[in-house]
Amino acid sequence: MTFEELNGDYSQERMDSVAKALEEVLTSALPQGAITVGVYEAAKSLNVDPDNVVLCVLATDEDDVKDVALQIHFTLIQAFCCENDINILRVNSTRRLEQILAGGGKQSGGEPLDLHCVLVSSPHSTSWKDPALSKVSRFCRESRGMDQWVPIIYLPER
Repeated sequence: MTFEELNGDYSQERMDSVAKALEEVLTSALPQGAITVGVYEAAKSLNVDPDNVVLCVLATDEDDVKDVALQIHFTLIQAFCCENDINILRVNSTRRLEQILAGGGKQSGGEPLDLHCVLVSSPHSTSWKDPALSKVSRFCRESRGMDQWVPIIYLPER
């Protein structure tokens, strides 16, 4: 381990690699129906089957920092995930998450999706052995080892 890694500072190349792996995880989980989108939907899913959730992605834009209700939801979700050994990442852009998750961003009623919280569940078949998920999980584990329980990933705009 380098001195920078011990201090919790990751190289830009490593962060870009993890961001790319996260994008791969999300795009491969989507067609399998292994994605839950929305703070309330995530809370319901975590309540029903937390052992099936392998990753929680919390997303905020610059203006979301002032949303106290959203921050309270995040705190509760983070606590639940930590208690149940679920990997957590924060990302910097709901807009970029919308692009990754097929760009639709609309519910059946025409309302925009709540992309502040995205859960990735393990499909019921054990055949989903995604190397990108392993990379993201390893990054989360290493971050926890450095007392960085909810690492932040900056998703590059496209």
